[in-house]
Order: sequence, then structure tokens, then C-alpha cells
Amino acid sequence: MVSQELLEILRCPACVQEKEGLLDYYKESWLVCRECGRKYPIRQDIPVMLIDEGERWLSTTVENLPVPPPDK
Repeated sequence: MVSQELLEILRCPACVQEKEGLLDYYKESWLVCRECGRKYPIRQDIPVMLIDEGERWLSTTVENLPVPPPDK
């Protein structure tokens, strides 16, 4: 599980330069950007905050995200 302190400071790396880049914590497995919709997986309690990884899941609806996220 990701700590609440970490969740409060994490932001979408693609949006944070121009916007707030706030993230929603989804099923303890994903961080979803409120602005652009990129979805960042959480693997072994570590958020994978790479823009490429977030874009990989852009077309997947939140309801269809695999829980837990695949390893790669």
C-alpha cells in the first residue's frame, strides 16, 4: 500500500509543468491523472511514474484497468 504522505505529493509528470497534475488513487493499484487521464500502475507498492507507462493505459477506461497491474 502506498503511504498517504506519498500520495499527497505525487503528481502526473506529464501535466505538472502546466497544471496541477492531481492524481486519484484507484483500487490501491493505479494512480489516474484527473486532467489528462494517464494511468500509472503501482507495482509492489511502488508507483511507476513514467510518462510512457501512463500513456500506455490512456485508452483503457478506469473500470477496465487490470487489478493488479501486469508486470510489464
